Amino acid sequence: MPKSVDKILVIDEGTTSTRAMLFSADGVRLGQAQAPISQHYPAPGLVEHDAAEIWALTLKCAREMVERAGGAAAIACIGITNQRETVVFWDRRTGEPLAPAIVWQDRRTAGRCAELKERGEEPGVQARTGLLLDPYFSASKIGWALEHWPQLREAGDNLAVGTVESYLVFRLTGGAHVSDATNASRTALMAIGASGWDDGLLDLFGVPRTILPEIVDCAGPIGMTDPGLFGAAIPITGMAGDQQAATIGQACLEPGQTKATFGTGAFVLTNTGRRLPQSRNRLLSTICWQLSGERHYALEGSVFVAGSLIQWLRDELGLMATAPESEALARSVADNGGVYLVPALTGLGAPWWKPTARAAITGLSFSTGRAHIVRAALEAMAHQTSDLKSAFAADGADWQTLRIDGGMVGNDWMAQDLADMLAIPVERPAFVETTAVGAAMLAGVGSGLFDSLKAAAALRGAVTLFEPDIDAAVRQTRLAGWSHAVRSVVESA
Repeated sequence: MPKSVDKILVIDEGTTSTRAMLFSADGVRLGQAQAPISQHYPAPGLVEHDAAEIWALTLKCAREMVERAGGAAAIACIGITNQRETVVFWDRRTGEPLAPAIVWQDRRTAGRCAELKERGEEPGVQARTGLLLDPYFSASKIGWALEHWPQLREAGDNLAVGTVESYLVFRLTGGAHVSDATNASRTALMAIGASGWDDGLLDLFGVPRTILPEIVDCAGPIGMTDPGLFGAAIPITGMAGDQQAATIGQACLEPGQTKATFGTGAFVLTNTGRRLPQSRNRLLSTICWQLSGERHYALEGSVFVAGSLIQWLRDELGLMATAPESEALARSVADNGGVYLVPALTGLGAPWWKPTARAAITGLSFSTGRAHIVRAALEAMAHQTSDLKSAFAADGADWQTLRIDGGMVGNDWMAQDLADMLAIPVERPAFVETTAVGAAMLAGVGSGLFDSLKAAAALRGAVTLFEPDIDAAVRQTRLAGWSHAVRSVVESA
């Protein structure tokens, strides 16, 4: 049974916003505070965040939820989930950032990754990390920053580097420098089948071990918050990268269960249990969670542009006033009118891995209206996911059902389109922000509110099922058109 003090505070620090959510141990969501994060694009292909802003807004949101709870004494534990691969550089004496945070979408190290590929380094990197040589991952970003930003070298022993959850824990605790195994596994500096940072990888990317955090479990006594922040100390007992947290929050706790999160990007993870998967189709192997030193793994496919595409159509092209308007526009036309949109605005992820690819809209004619372009953008979600399904199947991990979440999937048209194009049932939980649910589950296990992740899975709640309902010939025609469009982009990259 839950303790009398059973409220769970979740910090969900994403790419475009930071949030704090308050849960009870029986799954009731008691409140939420959210603030947008500024996006900085200093040059084409470069994406940065201000880590000082991230900290200030995260603290503000968390304090709102502590007040909502009735004070720190009413909160049993804190769970943290975060945008992965984004790197923060700070002074360990003050906690203040020393440079911009380099965001996971950033492409500045594409040339360096290409050089390492030409040297034949990728097979070794993949064997040790489960990852490929791509600027998406943290290692090349850290190496680039140490080479190009003199203030980092000048900081000497005072330099601390970590992903976003590591930085938040440092600030929350007043100095604990740790990273959980899921986030560490996304840096390309950790040997996925071993216990810590890999000397060969550190040398390859030019990263000193001394600046990196200690790798810890995803649940347990991670740290205590500084009493001055919330009026009393609160234990931090759960931590995972956003996609692993969503996998847990979707209750994909058994091998073969699969979830897809459609947020800023789109990420599909299939639980492989204690078996470390080896992909032959350019998918990623990653740690799904680590409890008591025992790891569970997942196979992952990463799409870099999903919800950010709709944001771009709204904010930069002015094709709609609000993101929810996209559903009505898609329904207003019978089909895509022959239009396909390949959303390679920050390159292409799995299974193509083309960081230099650029987006394209094909099939335009005088009969094309904005509704066709918006519909093609939404269709691109199912098209990209279909490519991933083929790669997973080739790796022996085909999907029987798909559990979806994230900000985009409140769109019923898109959820049905996924079922139609994948030809499998699609499940959507009533509460689609399952990254926060997963962080709450981990924190609950780490604090003793729950005996296991299975016991905590009741937090997921009710689901809606979407069944395939499209003619097979229509599906094949669309996929053929998409294949032609995406291959044209790949071949020109």
